[in-house]
Amino acid sequence: MRKYIVTLIVLVVFSCNSTKKKESQAIDKKLEKPNIVVFYVDDLGYGDLSSYGAVGVETPNVDKLVQGGIKYTDAHSSAATCTPSRYSLLTGNYAFRNKAAILPGDAPLIINPSIPTLPKMLKNAGYSTAVVGKWHLGLGDGFVDWNKDVKPGPLEIGFDYSFLLPATGDRTPTVYLENHSVVGLNDKDPLLVNYKKAYEGEPTGIMNPEMLRQKADRQHSQAITNGISRIGYQKGGKNAMWIDEEFPDVFTGKAIEYIRENKEKPFFLFFSFHDIHVPRLPNDRFLGKSTMGPRGDAIVQMDWMTGAIMKELERLEIDKNTLVIFTSDNGPILDDGYEDFAEEKIGIHKPSGPYRGAKYSAYEAGTRVPMIVYWPSKVQKGESSALVSQIDLYASLASLLDIKLEDDEAVDSHNIMGSLMNANVKGREELLEESFTLSIREGKYKYIKPITAKNLPKWLSNKNVETGLLEEVQLYDLSKDVSERDNIANENKELVERLDRKIDSIVNIN
Repeated sequence: MRKYIVTLIVLVVFSCNSTKKKESQAIDKKLEKPNIVVFYVDDLGYGDLSSYGAVGVETPNVDKLVQGGIKYTDAHSSAATCTPSRYSLLTGNYAFRNKAAILPGDAPLIINPSIPTLPKMLKNAGYSTAVVGKWHLGLGDGFVDWNKDVKPGPLEIGFDYSFLLPATGDRTPTVYLENHSVVGLNDKDPLLVNYKKAYEGEPTGIMNPEMLRQKADRQHSQAITNGISRIGYQKGGKNAMWIDEEFPDVFTGKAIEYIRENKEKPFFLFFSFHDIHVPRLPNDRFLGKSTMGPRGDAIVQMDWMTGAIMKELERLEIDKNTLVIFTSDNGPILDDGYEDFAEEKIGIHKPSGPYRGAKYSAYEAGTRVPMIVYWPSKVQKGESSALVSQIDLYASLASLLDIKLEDDEAVDSHNIMGSLMNANVKGREELLEESFTLSIREGKYKYIKPITAKNLPKWLSNKNVETGLLEEVQLYDLSKDVSERDNIANENKELVERLDRKIDSIVNIN
């Protein structure tokens, strides 16, 4: 009997130890797969954060990430406009490979569901995946009936959950899309969207300017929602229409809800802000919080949203096992179609920092954006001058998770995980920038490929931006000339020819 009891005790102890060991292994496995949160701000310039020299606006929540992480001074979006940058981040491929350009609100999904994507890769590695916020990568496979399931979309390219602005704030349809369905749509009031002609009887910014809260240029003077005219026409769906001032609470709430539901397993959250894109209509509680009017107040709003999500990670005690990447989809823009006095109220603030250009530009400010990597106790914090691109997140995260990529997967993405973990590790040797033309950075040199005016969109001439899109060859030495004022192409013809060939070799990669 005593022998039986001793044996039983040994078995129980062994069973407990085995259970604890399995639990420990499960915890270790979880730690090997950190949660990943990408904060992707819209139109935030290099100089638009306090920690990057902003004047007239404070961003304490984002600055807290800088204090505990890595601040990058030479980080780039892959393109100077939004749809191409998003395409590249999620596919690891340059946007020109798929002719990705700024899309209308009724465009089909630009990412083919059959190709590899970042969310697919993470999902296959055991992650739950979600996108919340601005989409602007197209939906459906042609004509979209907004009153039925809208697909393919984010769920077909690897996301488990999505809550979206279908395009962006200045385009119809002005409704939320959750997974495949328009939120709050009434069957008796179907939603119709058209980008070619207006619906009879529906007000537009051109015909009904007295209804507008902000004046807009002709491009943005079509359908009216919430007192703001947009690009594109729509009819019906009145119960589903958004209120712009509610964006911060709606999107932040959805992100927090997703985090709470997935806190027990690794998750990937692509939090894609609408701010600080036009139209800029911050919630009342942020009005007057900067000296720059709606644009500055929208930056404050963006900072609050970032802080609210970070505080939730801390409250759930999962912040230390969460890799946070904060950055912007392209450079800044002041007047982008609406009269919100962004140019008049700018003061001495420099949205592009010391760099020339802005959104849409081939100059540095078109793609050189703020970027912060935050992972408590994991990253070697500090300020990094590494040359990095958002297109590299795909291969870098694959490396972190020990995932081998296929030969045709993320062909333009480089593994720079070392640079994302240590402020003292170098980044890329060269980097391609898209902005209607192609530019290349190699060491201290920047070469901008010439482009003819006939290849540029007509609306670009209405933007108050130094585009750098010229028919002449341009070469700059950024070690001496960060503002790209001294074109040294004529004195360095061999270098120009070599860099031009290098661009062609990247474009023509098999």
